[in-house]
Amino acid sequence: MTQAQAKHLKDYKSPLFTISHIALDFDLKGAETEVVATSKIQRVGEHKDALHLVGEQIQLTSVLINGQKANYKVDSNELIIDTELSEFELTVVTKQDPEANSSLEGLYMSDGAYCTQCEAEGFRRITYFLDRPDVLAIYSVRIEADKAAFPFLLSNGNLVEQGTCADESRHFVRWQDPFPKPSYLFALVAGDFDLLQDKFITRSGREVKLQVFVDKGNLHKANHAMVSLQKSMAWDESRFDLEYDLDIYMIVAVDFFNMGAMENKGLNVFNTKYVLADTASATDEDYHGIESVVGHEYFHNWTGNRVTCRDWFQLSLKEGLTVFRDQEFSSDLGSRAVNRIQAIRVMKNQQFAEDAGPMSHPIRPESVIEMNNFYTVTVYNKGAEVIRMMHTILGEANFQLGMKCYFERHDGQAVTCDDFVNAMETASGIDLSQFRRWYSQAGTPVLKVTDHYNAATKQYSLTVAQSVVSKGVAGEALHIPFSIELLDTQGQSVANTVLDVKQAQETFVFDNIASAPIPSLLQDFSAPVRLDYQFNVDQLVHLTRYASSEVARWEASVGLFSQAVWQNVASLEAKETMHLDARVIEAVRGIILDESIDKALVAEILAFPSAAALIEQVESVNLDALAAAREFVVNEIAESCLDELVTRYRSLINKDNAASRAFKNICLSLLSKVSSEYEDLVINQYQQASNMTDSLGALKAAVSGQLTCQQSLMQDFEQKWLTTPLVMDKWFSLQASQNIPDVLEVIKGLTEHESFSFNNPNRVRSLIGFFVAANTYQFHDPSGKGYQYLTDVLIKLNELNPQIAARMITPLIQYSKFDENRQQLMKASLQRLKALPNLSKDLFEKVEKALEQA
Repeated sequence: MTQAQAKHLKDYKSPLFTISHIALDFDLKGAETEVVATSKIQRVGEHKDALHLVGEQIQLTSVLINGQKANYKVDSNELIIDTELSEFELTVVTKQDPEANSSLEGLYMSDGAYCTQCEAEGFRRITYFLDRPDVLAIYSVRIEADKAAFPFLLSNGNLVEQGTCADESRHFVRWQDPFPKPSYLFALVAGDFDLLQDKFITRSGREVKLQVFVDKGNLHKANHAMVSLQKSMAWDESRFDLEYDLDIYMIVAVDFFNMGAMENKGLNVFNTKYVLADTASATDEDYHGIESVVGHEYFHNWTGNRVTCRDWFQLSLKEGLTVFRDQEFSSDLGSRAVNRIQAIRVMKNQQFAEDAGPMSHPIRPESVIEMNNFYTVTVYNKGAEVIRMMHTILGEANFQLGMKCYFERHDGQAVTCDDFVNAMETASGIDLSQFRRWYSQAGTPVLKVTDHYNAATKQYSLTVAQSVVSKGVAGEALHIPFSIELLDTQGQSVANTVLDVKQAQETFVFDNIASAPIPSLLQDFSAPVRLDYQFNVDQLVHLTRYASSEVARWEASVGLFSQAVWQNVASLEAKETMHLDARVIEAVRGIILDESIDKALVAEILAFPSAAALIEQVESVNLDALAAAREFVVNEIAESCLDELVTRYRSLINKDNAASRAFKNICLSLLSKVSSEYEDLVINQYQQASNMTDSLGALKAAVSGQLTCQQSLMQDFEQKWLTTPLVMDKWFSLQASQNIPDVLEVIKGLTEHESFSFNNPNRVRSLIGFFVAANTYQFHDPSGKGYQYLTDVLIKLNELNPQIAARMITPLIQYSKFDENRQQLMKASLQRLKALPNLSKDLFEKVEKALEQA
């Protein structure tokens, strides 16, 4: 195999040609689909270079310049056109077979419908083009297809023409997008759908037609997506002063999709997972996910579409900012604390792991082999945390001034992360020069905090030392907003502020502090850093009771639980008896009984840190001891709080709201783990459930508790939902979650299930992806059979869908924290992949970097 070459940010060069307009004519005829692309091209600057266009997996038919045959050659994936003209019209005709396109990039078939996915570099699978984000053009699109099979023909912008073709069995439409856009935002969908229509009146009084297209028979499941879209449009007007700009906004739900959704201008293509919902088939978590993702893609209309990325190294410019916006949207509409906790979990459990692994990179990467590999939690979620820190430093008013400045300067442009920070700096007058380092430094900073109380002077001091090391290289000091609260022994707040940490080490002094306070540090995760401070049990118990921030109370409970687990890991390694401090049990009991606490927050607290989350807290792990210690601590808490859990469970049975269901189901799960005498509660809940949240809650309890009713309930669920793919995904994930020695054989058998297909990313993620990412103990079985199976699957996906393969390999490349035996087994699997003669760029980059780290 020819080694794939990396691209580097430092090598960026402006395009030698630009394209002002492109007319695309699609003749959709299955394997004989033809695309005619007519572009108005201008040479940029004084040069005589040839025009280089890129294309992949398409058949070139003809190339014309101003209607005449062009002088061209095809070299690998490049179409090289030799011309000295400064301005000309280029017509490129290509053919392709969308049905054979299993990569789900470019133009492909999704369950009988034509669909496109062009981000990041999929447009080159449609036609030869300057497929880069800094080439913005006006798109006019004509689509022709069979009228009966494909009654809906959709593209970006506004519908300007439609009619019947000379062959009356076929029809056509023409779409015009008035806003220049890069090729990655192009979209086309052709199919037969059920259609939900509504409207939105913008604040300026314009009526926007809203359409949600779903597979036949699913119309009743589209209402929540529509409502979420309307809420998103209203929120963006009220919070960010941004109004929608086209006459129509469309969402299409497709089952075969690599991503969650795609923000193509005016025509968002969504994974069905983030559109379809009714109470019978979707959980409260699904409803929240739909609202969040619909919001995210809508918010991209301005932060990503109207202002886009100059190059793909600037991906966080649009994604980090838009994740921040969708997090704020969800927080403004729901529980800010719970939404923040969920965001923190992603950072601590996934992004910190990425920072510590071979794919560590800054939110603005310096180099890349396969661009799809940088659609990461670092670019998205750490990118959002960097925006959040900027918001904290500037404040809401200045941040909004910065956003206005950004749009005034760059509307209709492809820009960089620096352009965004410059706008924030100009509008606020606040110096962000040191803060910019967050964009270029990889790794997770560590804040080591020590404190001292001087009773004579009534002064309390905090000394903060920051450090960041990535791949053995130390970084420069960062500007870190460090939110703290000081509580007295009665639980009263005596200080609550944000400290600006800028030096490698500095001390902050608080005057007039009557007694030694209990500090709440890094409140609400005010920066994406690891906190190193030695809390004792009494301090953590105090914080769970009195911290002003609900998120800080949750963090304190995580600290209590984590300390208890690691103390018992040490006991096991020293061959001592495990023990749980009674203060931990009392703290949890108090939380369970406290009816003043938001029930959703209690549910988050009782969803104790997973094995994967605990692993991220340490440099190396004895996985077998961790498994035993975590199980012991959970069981001890549950057994000691049985009466309280039963009481709260029974009190919540008839409460019809998401927070109550979350609390109720976590109680049921804990009860089922410690005693089979509560099996009747599980069976009754399953049988009487009026919604998917409670049905699934009962099933999860049966599976995690390994109850005797598990098999019969799982069979009943399977038969009931066999023809509903998204619900079967939940069933597949439950099967994959079983902490039993033969779970791998169960999974292998399920790949032959009638509802499973390796060609469908949702099915693969729900079964195999869930197993490797969430079933920590069984995936890391000391025999290595989990690694071998994942490798077998990756070899298969390398041919079918390299993008999904590259996303699923993550647990295999993050091997450094495990024992030597497991590390060697994982490296052997990586060597096996590296030896493949046709290894995709997607997998090659990750395998190579993982082995370099060895």
